[in-house]
Amino acid sequence: MPISSDDPMILVGRVAGGFGVRGEVRISTYTEEPMALKGFKRLLRQDGSTGLSISQARAVKDGLICRCAEIATKEAADALRGLKLYVPRSALPEPDEDEFYLTDLIGMAVRHIATGEDLGKIKSVQDFGAGDLLEITPPLGGQTWYLPFTRAAAPEVKLAERLVLADPPNLVGEPEGPQSDED
Repeated sequence: MPISSDDPMILVGRVAGGFGVRGEVRISTYTEEPMALKGFKRLLRQDGSTGLSISQARAVKDGLICRCAEIATKEAADALRGLKLYVPRSALPEPDEDEFYLTDLIGMAVRHIATGEDLGKIKSVQDFGAGDLLEITPPLGGQTWYLPFTRAAAPEVKLAERLVLADPPNLVGEPEGPQSDED
């Protein structure tokens, strides 16, 4: 199955390893509702080939324990540890109004909410454990920088316009507040 740039692959889970001795596999899920993965006929690899087909699943903390057609033994399940599982964007339900998928932010322009200055384009969305960060590529190139994806730093997302209005925090070493003429 070829991957289309019009229908990007969305990461929905990762195989954490085997579970028990009968070939079940533990999947860490990245969906709001872990059992949503069972609703997909096939979970794909990043290249679009079939990764797993879930036949049975039960929810556990941080994911699912699944029986899959492709796995018959504990060793086979353990061998898939680390396998990232994807679905095409088109397989996901449309988000509600004022909601969006983080993947929809990739490539959007970022503009300063007060000055209108072009701050760059969103290269990726990262989460290093303290919340989502937008990785921004500056308009003239150079080193990327991160913008916290919070209401304070990114108060408005305009999906139709492919634009994020941002109020980035001051950089370390930049003066804050009103400046006097003596500085």
